[in-house]
Amino acid sequence: MRETFLPFSPPAIGDEERAEVMDTLRSDWITTGPKTKAFEAKLRDYFGAPAVVGLNSCTAGLHVGLLALGVGPGDEVLVPSMTFCATANVVEHVGAKPVLVDVCPDTLNLDPEAAARAITPRTRAILPVHYAGHPVDLDALFALAERHGLQVMEDAAHAISARYRGALVGSRSNLAAFSFYATKNITTSEGGCLTGDPELVERARVFGHHGMNRDAWKRFDRSGSWYYEVVLPGFKYNMTDIQAALGLHQLDRLEAFQRRRREVVAAYGARLGRLGCLELPVERPEVESSWHLYVLRLRPDQLRIDRGAVIEELKARQIGTSVHYLPVHMHPYYREKYGYQPGDCPVAADAFGRMLSLPLHPGLTDRDVADVCGALEDILHANRA
Repeated sequence: MRETFLPFSPPAIGDEERAEVMDTLRSDWITTGPKTKAFEAKLRDYFGAPAVVGLNSCTAGLHVGLLALGVGPGDEVLVPSMTFCATANVVEHVGAKPVLVDVCPDTLNLDPEAAARAITPRTRAILPVHYAGHPVDLDALFALAERHGLQVMEDAAHAISARYRGALVGSRSNLAAFSFYATKNITTSEGGCLTGDPELVERARVFGHHGMNRDAWKRFDRSGSWYYEVVLPGFKYNMTDIQAALGLHQLDRLEAFQRRRREVVAAYGARLGRLGCLELPVERPEVESSWHLYVLRLRPDQLRIDRGAVIEELKARQIGTSVHYLPVHMHPYYREKYGYQPGDCPVAADAFGRMLSLPLHPGLTDRDVADVCGALEDILHANRA
């Protein structure tokens, strides 16, 4: 039994980040300014993206991205049901209808065949999610979009550093939104960015700053001008220099973070793969996952214990876990508004009932990993069917 609780996903903040934040606090500028611009440039170079805008969340990126694409009332957007609610909520925010689509049994990513069946004359866009950091089948989805004249915007909240057929997610000209939330592979505490075509990204930037044609840095800097105009009704979604100060050094550490994540994944697989009562996450050969999450699925026919009880047993052994996610089509709002039933997305519903996410972050030691595996082995061996 561990003496201390092992948290599910704490942030990895170093001395460089702390010093950069203090430098910002001692400066004359803490909101969107020079460090935000520097972080955007650093992200653009990292992704090899046409353009990048920093925002206060991935949700903001998805929202202004849809607006930049012109999605609105009367439109439909295809969204995987196995995702965090924000992916569907932003479609509601622009007045369109999220059409919830089932996922592939292996990756839990949007199923291209199910997406094809869901297209109607009102479908305007596809919003795939790189679930747990595993890239979705982009070739199939872009081919589908081209056949039907649809836009594709990627929810890449989990996917910084992920690659599809050798190319980084976020390097294309279509829009892709990333998250730098506290539990993500790099963090700015809260925050995110949107990558893609320069014209679309600039339009998204304006939507994300009240619809103003000048941000505060351009108005209040010595070389700036006080004058601005509102060119569209926007939102307050800008990233601050305090957030960007963290991001500047987090991005430098991303490669090391990812190396440790992959070591932990390999260790989990080597040990937990011996347990026939578990279904382990996969990585298809054409991709490189960012391994944001390590999502197991129990095999109920081989166990006398359910997912909830396993989580409680792990907690009693000082191991933190989580569940990602209750499928969107099973949330009360979407059930009641659109009449969804669990069987409408059977793969997502089945996966939800069996899944749990193990700790996965660069701060895990070999002893931590052994503790997680040992605790899970003990619980499952004691509860074999």
